[in-house]
Amino acid sequence: MELRHRALHVLQLTDPEEKAAQALDLHGHAATISIAENTILEPTAPLPGCPARPELRHHTAVARRSPATAAGRAVLIHAIAHIEFNAINLALDALWRFPGMPRRFYLDWLQVAGEEARHFQMLRTHLRSQLGHDYGDFPAHQGLWSMCEKTAHDIVARMALVPRTLEARGLDATPLIQHKLRSVGAPDALAAVRILDVILREEVGHVAIGNHWYRWLCERDGLEPVAHYALLVQRHEAPRAKPPLNTAARRAAGFSQAELDWLEHG
Repeated sequence: MELRHRALHVLQLTDPEEKAAQALDLHGHAATISIAENTILEPTAPLPGCPARPELRHHTAVARRSPATAAGRAVLIHAIAHIEFNAINLALDALWRFPGMPRRFYLDWLQVAGEEARHFQMLRTHLRSQLGHDYGDFPAHQGLWSMCEKTAHDIVARMALVPRTLEARGLDATPLIQHKLRSVGAPDALAAVRILDVILREEVGHVAIGNHWYRWLCERDGLEPVAHYALLVQRHEAPRAKPPLNTAARRAAGFSQAELDWLEHG
């Protein structure tokens, strides 16, 4: 199958390990695979393919616990693993859903899918080996995918509100999480900090991809990026960034000073 067909197939898989492994395998064939950029595709199963566990709840019904305890760290790492699992789905959805984009667009999101799959595997291994739990042991929410559904028919909104809004919030949150884990000092907590170092570094690249394609689309469609972003946030009720912003990471991901000013002051 071509890249976009396979991306849709992998998106529909329900087994987390199989989905991650196939996303990585697909990324491994990036240099040789045909993309089928202009093909119109239709899902043959519900999207995304979800495992029986974890139980999905509204985000307000998902408990949080202090990382000062091993149980609390397990809940925290599980929540981050769930975000990374969702991020695999988000990248795969961008791959199959939007025809007619340049070849580089699909290769960029293929890279993201592969890296998100590796992040998920790292966190799941940590849960199993360091904390005595597995993915699915705790309830989770589906907030990331709900924005995917809201922007299913607008590629500009998708680029604006998924990578450079929802995923960019991880750039702000990760250093704060790492600080809490370092304060704990337990071996598993410090190991988690090292995993988050890898994830943060690569997530800067993922947000940069979102920024690049958002601006490319705005230029194509004659839109002013900052003003149109404000319109999309209001239209789709997107969550606002929570201070303090990780301005260094956001600049590295391509946010302009005007965009940072808008995020901080609206």
